[in-house]
Amino acid sequence: MIEIILVFALAVGLGWPLGLYLARVMRGDRSRLDAVFGPLERTIYRALGVDPGRGMSWRGYALAFALSNLVLAVLVWVLFMTQAWLPFNPDNIPNMRWDTALHTMVSFLTNTNQQHYSGQAQLSYLSQMVGIVGLQVVTPMMGLAIVVATLRGLFGGRQAMGAPNAAAREGETRDLGNYWVDVTRATLRFMLPLCLVWAVLLTSQGVPSTLQGAVTVSPLDQSAELKEQKIPVGPVASMVAAKQLGTNGGGWYGPNSAVPLENPTPFANLLETLALILIPVAVTFMIGPFTGRRKLTALVFGSMLMMSVVSTGLTVWSEAHSSTTADATLMEGKETRFGADGSALWAALTTQSSNGSVNAMHDSLAPLTGGMAMVNMLINSIWGGIGCGLQQFLVYLLLSVFLAGLMTGRTPELFGRKIEAPEVRLLALLILLQPLVVLGFSAVTLAIPSITANSNPGFHGISQVFYEYTSAFANNGSGFEGLGDATYWWNLSCAAVLALGRYPALIVPLAVAGLLARKRVAPESAGTLHTETPTFALTLIAVIVILTVLQFMPALVLGPIADHLTLYAGAVPALSSPAL
Repeated sequence: MIEIILVFALAVGLGWPLGLYLARVMRGDRSRLDAVFGPLERTIYRALGVDPGRGMSWRGYALAFALSNLVLAVLVWVLFMTQAWLPFNPDNIPNMRWDTALHTMVSFLTNTNQQHYSGQAQLSYLSQMVGIVGLQVVTPMMGLAIVVATLRGLFGGRQAMGAPNAAAREGETRDLGNYWVDVTRATLRFMLPLCLVWAVLLTSQGVPSTLQGAVTVSPLDQSAELKEQKIPVGPVASMVAAKQLGTNGGGWYGPNSAVPLENPTPFANLLETLALILIPVAVTFMIGPFTGRRKLTALVFGSMLMMSVVSTGLTVWSEAHSSTTADATLMEGKETRFGADGSALWAALTTQSSNGSVNAMHDSLAPLTGGMAMVNMLINSIWGGIGCGLQQFLVYLLLSVFLAGLMTGRTPELFGRKIEAPEVRLLALLILLQPLVVLGFSAVTLAIPSITANSNPGFHGISQVFYEYTSAFANNGSGFEGLGDATYWWNLSCAAVLALGRYPALIVPLAVAGLLARKRVAPESAGTLHTETPTFALTLIAVIVILTVLQFMPALVLGPIADHLTLYAGAVPALSSPAL
């Protein structure tokens, strides 16, 4: 309990000043740091051929986002397939198979970091440092840039395009900022310095930070059949810092942060647990100073915190204090040095954000704990990814305003701009996309046993498949690792789900904001729906639960709930035995 309170207290205490700083960075305010970062930023703009003073419409912003992703996709895919012939490969790691390389590239490009490979055995140091860590640093900032542009659009844009310092007229295209400037400033002034601090702290705790190859050691037990063992090392600390802070997930080692080399001490575990939600919390505190509406921060942060506390409490109860915890087999897949509480806290926060890193194997969690992890990912806006979580939250906000307006007989408006049929159609398509993709791919995979590759044919086997596609669509990346996912089917199908879960969820709300920005602002009246109130926050949470959890209830019943009832049926006789 102390660890849980400490993590939340630190996240709020550090997130507040970070959010204020981030707002200044994304507004482009002048600061003393301009002397340090200004020359480097101007060099990058010249290399890209970008005019930093030129604004973009929502279409231009989305196009720049898509172009940057396409270029990175080609470069990183080629890197993975040619790593054996490139430098910084002291352990002679072979080239990746094309489909595994494709899935890995799409996974890290979409800020998901779902792994169908074991990092220390299938990636060279160059692939890890450039392909993996490079994407882990820049892709979260791409998501942040998109949500910043969306916020600008919801409040009318920076100014009328082509008419600087002039009042925008209704129907004119609005300036939502410059994509290249937003990504560059966020990366250089925010993400990289924070990663540097975390990497130094993790290195001080014993996380490897070296370019030397694997270390060969002799077992302490000289009578063991294994006479020597190779211990993979490398520049692990920098990767762990980026994966945790950037809501990336994944891991240098296959078992992730359950490995002592990635997570060696209690302080290292605290740092990594805190990093799961630190920047998403900071982004919520950025909203108020960035938009000039302090109450909007209270609405977003209060709603997310309420859902987070409830989810975390249920997860810890299920894993450490429910009736099924008497089954000793539930400790399989967990580190005894973290215990059930520490494992459950990490599992809750890593799925509330779109991080996906683990310090225990989620396949070994209690069934209801695994079910809560699925619910967190289905909601995908409790904290969510950096930018992506707030973007998804704004989708629910817009829909809640529309539904509340219909129920009260008022014209739906958000920040004075009417929400009309074109915007609602786009949002409806986005909401329908999740069940169509996740349930569709799950049904096909479970219907064809030759491609399913699950290790449990019963209820838990359904959970394994459903979890994998839910994780991919939610840009989370964690998995029930009893699944044999290193196949052509899983690599290609998950690559498709990864892309469908990332790009529409970012671009559609940006388009809606672009449409709203062109509309005239209506003055507040007695009929105006006030959104920044506790009552509306509860309405918003109810809409989120209805649009996510309830529509997936049949899948949850067939998977984790049925799995729990099976386990509970076996636990009750054992608990009531006179021998106990």
